[in-house]
Amino acid sequence: MDILQLVLQVLLGITSLLLTFLILLHKGRGGGLSDMFGGGMSSAMGSSGLAERNLNRFTIILALVWFVAIVALGLITKFQGI
Repeated sequence: MDILQLVLQVLLGITSLLLTFLILLHKGRGGGLSDMFGGGMSSAMGSSGLAERNLNRFTIILALVWFVAIVALGLITKFQGI
């Protein structure tokens, strides 16, 4: 069980960093951190519709993996004492 817990913790760390990076890549909708990186300069410089949809899909899939890792770690921690 310790190996599974270690694998889930590493997976959680990697997905957390990737999820943060992917969220910052999204096109801004009126201010926030995306404007800090030049997102508010011009809408013509934004990504195409297909690229934005693929970024959304990848972010959702990564968020689901992150959520499953959180729940699995919580269950392991809860039932480890039994």
